[in-house]
This record gives sequence, structure tokens and C-alpha cells, in this order.
Amino acid sequence: MGVTIHDVARAAGVSVASASRALSGRRKVTPEIAERVARAAAELGYQPNAVAKALRDQTTGTIGMVVPGIGNPFFTTIVEAVERELQNSGTDLLLCASQYSPQVEARRLETLLARRVDGLIISPCDIEASVPAVLDAARRVPLVQVDRYIEGGGADWVGVDDEAGLALAVEHVIAGGARSVVFAGSRLESSSARLRLSGFERTAARAGVEVLPPLLGEFTLEWGVEAGRRLLDAGRLPDAVVCANDEIAVGLVRSLRFGGARVPEDVAVVGFDDVGHATMCDPPLSTVRQPVEEMAAEAVRLLGQVKAGDPRPAQRIAIAPRLVVRQTSRPVAAGVAE
Repeated sequence: MGVTIHDVARAAGVSVASASRALSGRRKVTPEIAERVARAAAELGYQPNAVAKALRDQTTGTIGMVVPGIGNPFFTTIVEAVERELQNSGTDLLLCASQYSPQVEARRLETLLARRVDGLIISPCDIEASVPAVLDAARRVPLVQVDRYIEGGGADWVGVDDEAGLALAVEHVIAGGARSVVFAGSRLESSSARLRLSGFERTAARAGVEVLPPLLGEFTLEWGVEAGRRLLDAGRLPDAVVCANDEIAVGLVRSLRFGGARVPEDVAVVGFDDVGHATMCDPPLSTVRQPVEEMAAEAVRLLGQVKAGDPRPAQRIAIAPRLVVRQTSRPVAAGVAE
């Protein structure tokens, strides 16, 4: 048996009720009793019963988080940023991955709710298929979406301004001399995939450059390699490729260079995220930086304001991205060179 509150009370020479009040801090005791109880608890190595505390306080001091997959460097980075923010308030994070499956995502949400988490942060894997499970969870505990969101609102969201980020990338390659451009991204199953394609198409159309059909697959390095092969096989390379994330961009650069194309002399390439492999790419990848720390801080702040089943309109907070110019694109005055 571990050390109990009865053992602490006995060692401190006080009643169990006084020991409990002293340790919880919710009701006042004299400074002398508080000191005796604290000293006894430390000497005995007393650890409060988390389950009992949760039942008593109606809180577990935990937040659940569900992301599509932790193999993607962006999601690893945002999870770590959220965890750092939660540590400031002594809150623990319980992490689950949906494996890009709405069915798995629904089960993960139920698992976290069964553990009585105080709130949820989620990046929904599918803009449409994730709707029922996310809305159900939002009726039961405070919930904030990060990076991605479900169709039709219904829950607060914090993320980067995807369309503005793609505008930065397209404007950058055009300023560098590109007259034909193509978008390499993911199938349109998430809000991020749709918004980034939309931002690309809108900016390219406004600039009047030639736009090749988009290459849509997965947010993976492997898809980037395949997209590069398809461009090489087509026999005519565009002047620039704007990618929906850095994983695609790194794979695409590798594939193009293996096929004999020079980057950026023959083809400029720009990614999106600025996490993971961007600086390790050969040559280092020009990309659009997501403000991950700011997104995490805003998501945690917003979660503290949300109430389960809140009837008010959902908030959407889009944070401005930043262009980071490295060596896979032709340098121009705009952007941050690194």
C-alpha cells in the first residue's frame, strides 16, 4: 500500500480533515499546521490520489489532443508547442493520432472523453467525414480545432492563414521570373488541402501566368518524389512548383535533381510549414513558415474560454505566415532570407 492521507495526518499530528485542507489549499489552516503537514507529506513521499482528486474537483488536469499523424513533422512540432503551453498551468497532455481515418479519429475522441479530459484540441483529418465526431465532442467538453477545421464551423479554430501563405509563395516565384507554375499538394480531404490549392489558383490567375494542372496526392515525402517523376515524364518542366507542405517539396526536389533537373535554375520549388526537413534539404528549401508557437499559445488560450455546447458562433483565428527564402528559389527583395 502507498502512503495515504491518513499516514500524513498521523505523522503531522493533525486530523485527516486538517491534512486534506492543508494539502488541497482550498480551505485555510494555520501556518503551523500547513508547515507540519507539508513536512510530513514530503518525508513520507506522499502522492495525492489523482482519481479521487478528479472526482472531488470535477477536473483531471488533462487536455486531450488528436492529430492526423505524428510521422508528419508539422504535427510533431505543434504537439510539442501545445504541451509547452499547457505546462505553464500544470496541465498534462494526452495525445492520440487518428491515422488519417475518420473512424479511428472518432474512437480516439471517445477514448479521451472516457478519461474525463478537461478539454480537447484536434486537427480533424477530414473536412467532411470528421464533422459528426467533432461536433459531438464539442457538445461534451470545451474543444478547439488547430491547423485544420471541419466544414460548416461548429467549433472554434486557430491556424495559419493558408491562402495568404500560398499567395506569398506564388508571388515570390513570379517575382523571380516564373511564367509557368504548378501546385503539388494533397487530395482535397482537409481544409488545409483545399485552402492552399485555392490560394495558389487565385494568386496565379490574378498574376496572369500559365497554370499547369495540379498534382494531388498525399502530404508525404513519397508523394513529392512521385510528383517530381510525373513532371519529368511530362517532358516539359514548369518554371516553378509551389508545394502544399515541406514533405512534398523535399521529395519533389530530390526527384527532380535525380532526374537531371537543376533547382532552382531549371525549376524553382517552394514548400509550406518550415519544420522538419526544410533546412536539411539539398539545396535548403524556400518555404512559408507557420507560426507554430503562436498558434499553440492561441489554441490553449482559446480553450480556456470555450464552454462545452456553447451556442455562440465559432471563432476562427487565422495567423499570418511568413515567407522564408533559401536556395530552392531565385532570391528577390521580398521575404526573409536565411
